[in-house]
Formats: sequence, structure tokens, C-alpha cells
Amino acid sequence: MSEDAQDVVLIVEDEPVILMLLADYLSGLGYRVLQAENGEQAFEILASKPNLDLMITDYRLPGGITGVMIAEPAVKLRPDLKVIFISGYPNEILECNSPITRKAPILAKPFDLNSLHQQIQQLLA
Repeated sequence: MSEDAQDVVLIVEDEPVILMLLADYLSGLGYRVLQAENGEQAFEILASKPNLDLMITDYRLPGGITGVMIAEPAVKLRPDLKVIFISGYPNEILECNSPITRKAPILAKPFDLNSLHQQIQQLLA
């Protein structure tokens, strides 16, 4: 993590390889990356870290928690927080009919890391 990183990104992903890949990629681009493997860890980070710019979350997480269940209260607490959903089942995200899913980008797995970076740049511009 570089000390001069401006944007703080929380990645919520239960697949360790994907979590590590995304964290390494975004750290290499200069983002400060926080990692959560499940909803519980995500809520702990959201409760304890006041400065978060973006959350990238998988939709299906362990314990029946979804990325939408994490994103909705997170955005209520932090209206400026940007969210990107990632999922192997993108239609499930749209079918949950949450207002947040109409605004947040959804990337279907597998996705290109450059596509992710473009989405992040657009959201944080």
C-alpha cells in the first residue's frame, strides 16, 4: 500500500484467488485496498474505516449475504460511497430490484481488469 494513495477501495470477495488478484492489481494502480472475505468482515471495515471511496463487492457471499445487503446500508451511512458489483450471475443482481443496482455498475465474471479500472475511473472522477 502506498502512503500517498488517494482513493480507498474495499473489495468484498469470498474467492481468495480473485480477492488477491484484484487487491494486487488495484494496489499497483495506486489505490489503498482493504479486503473482506465475507459480509461480517465487510461490515467491520465499514464501521471502523471512515474514509472509503469505493466498494467492489461480489454478489453471492457466504452465509446467505449478498453484496446488495452490504451495499445498501453502506451507502445510507456514506452517500458518497461508490459501488461496483461483480458476479458470475449478473442477472441475479438486477432481479433483486434494489435501487442501488440501477445506479451501480455490474461486471460479469470473468471480466477484464482494464474494464474494472475504467469503471473505477468513471465513478471516482
